[in-house]
Amino acid sequence: MTSSKILGTRKGRLAVKIALRSIIVLGFGFTVVASAIPQSVALQAQPATKTQVTLTYMGTAAWQISDGKTVILIDPYLSRIQIRAPSAPTSSGQAADSRPAHDWNEVVEPDAATIDAHIHQANFILVTHTHIDHVMDVPHIALKTHATEIGTESTENVMRAFSVPEDQLITVRGGEDYDFGDFSLKVSPSLHSALDHKRYFSSEKAPAGMKAPLTLRQMDPEGGTLAYLIRFHEHQILAFGANNYIEREMDKLSPDVVLVGAGPSRREIYDYTGRLLRALDFPAVVLPTHWDNYTAPYDASQQSAIDALQSFIQEVKAASPTTKVIVPKYFEPIALDDEP
Repeated sequence: MTSSKILGTRKGRLAVKIALRSIIVLGFGFTVVASAIPQSVALQAQPATKTQVTLTYMGTAAWQISDGKTVILIDPYLSRIQIRAPSAPTSSGQAADSRPAHDWNEVVEPDAATIDAHIHQANFILVTHTHIDHVMDVPHIALKTHATEIGTESTENVMRAFSVPEDQLITVRGGEDYDFGDFSLKVSPSLHSALDHKRYFSSEKAPAGMKAPLTLRQMDPEGGTLAYLIRFHEHQILAFGANNYIEREMDKLSPDVVLVGAGPSRREIYDYTGRLLRALDFPAVVLPTHWDNYTAPYDASQQSAIDALQSFIQEVKAASPTTKVIVPKYFEPIALDDEP
């Protein structure tokens, strides 16, 4: 599919153009038609040397961000196992899913075939917290690609259990602002989704000294939740891995693209979408994340999740009418272009 293109700088007032002839927003019965710019003019406006940044959604809270040279992964979880867990979503499609459902005390191998089919390179892996739907596949990817992995102490203890080398690990807690040459990274403390009708709370972290193989339970202590601001080729991309945030940590951030947790548990948070968009000075583009049924395989229907997502899209439009909402499709790149 032709990639979506977003032309703009950093603020919510930014002019944003979708460079498809049209893009269908999933679950909506309308088409957003691209500005009718002649192809020759569009080509003149884009120098051949311009660097293009793409974002690719891989389901759950997993994303790939790349400029064709540097590849940054966020919470790369592609195994999408079925697990008997109170917090795991149920799906009308699960009855037809012939895959086994796993218990917490089982050792479950990552789906290496699916991971390797979609992830060929990674330079950096950012992990927001240590639940299995964020961290389970990371040791396999880190060992395969030799990427630098960034996460909490809890996450790093899981990496060490799988013998990921220390020189690939950077431990953070929130507050760090690091320069990596091709991009810079501001790490902010954040909050996990308010699951179980606001009763979810965890101060657990994965302990040091574990050795693989690990059970699902051993890989699941939250260990604290983070958000990441990625400054990459004039873009500022803010990534969340859960349906919650700390409002004061958003102060003075001005991302042009935000990956916002859009799952049902966001409704437990007062004015979740409005407060976030106001705190971020009305970003130009919002990409929903962690909204799909991540226990279903990639080829299963996500229609119920898409239907549920419509209320989030309306929340964004009500709070920030100029913000573009793009509902991503699995493994279809969304391309960002900078306009001076």
